[in-house]
Amino acid sequence: MEAMIWIGLIILFVLVEIATVGLTSIWFAGGALISLILCLCGVGLGWQIGVFFVVSLVLVAFTRPWAMKYLKPHLIRTNYEQAIGENVCLTETVDNQRGTGTAVYKGQEWTARASEDGKRYEAGTIVKVKEIRGVTMYVTESGLMPQVPTPPQTEQEAE
Repeated sequence: MEAMIWIGLIILFVLVEIATVGLTSIWFAGGALISLILCLCGVGLGWQIGVFFVVSLVLVAFTRPWAMKYLKPHLIRTNYEQAIGENVCLTETVDNQRGTGTAVYKGQEWTARASEDGKRYEAGTIVKVKEIRGVTMYVTESGLMPQVPTPPQTEQEAE
């Protein structure tokens, strides 16, 4: 009778795992399998239950993180997520109180706002993208100076 209960639990945990595909209940099926083997060897019910919980918890604690690392698909950052942490140049002064600010990232113009209240960044300033909400970049100081193009030299200056 006990063996049938363990077999039923194994089937139940496997079916739940198939239905959820979250690597949540398969570990308990492993614990139930070990307990089934103990049952068939004539070990007492108390030991079977104890081993079920210990084996299940050990499987969850030690193998689930490994399995999730290798079985979980790698997330691919979208274009806007790649901008986070990047430096961008402001093409319009960022002033949250006036609702102004524009930045260019990879040739595309974005609405830009300061991530800190009360901060203002002048056009031409290099700032760092802290976060993106919708179509708005929230920027913060980057510590970089804007690159000022040098004017071309005339023939007289070159001599």
